[in-house]
Amino acid sequence: MFNTNALFWAMSLICIINMARYFSSLRALLSILRQSDPMLYQSVDGNSFFTTGGQFNKQIRLVRYINSQSYINHHDPDVIMLCERLRKQFILMEILCGVALICLIAVVI
Repeated sequence: MFNTNALFWAMSLICIINMARYFSSLRALLSILRQSDPMLYQSVDGNSFFTTGGQFNKQIRLVRYINSQSYINHHDPDVIMLCERLRKQFILMEILCGVALICLIAVVI
């Protein structure tokens, strides 16, 4: 038999590590967008994306851009590659957080 507490903490740790990877990739994407597509960079609030003064609606615009795969027609292959990696990391993060939530429910019960 396995220990649900250990499983919960292991899944939480993996989730936190994956979130750090996701934010690092997002920061790399923003730095590439600054050089290759300044209009898109400004439209997603690139200057203040990770600050508390960032505009939430503009940040959600980048998430929608990635989830709807609008980056497929972008002229820079680096942007396409990073957006695809971010999309996969976001899906992985959703799954891992869901499993961690199920483990938390199992711990409580």
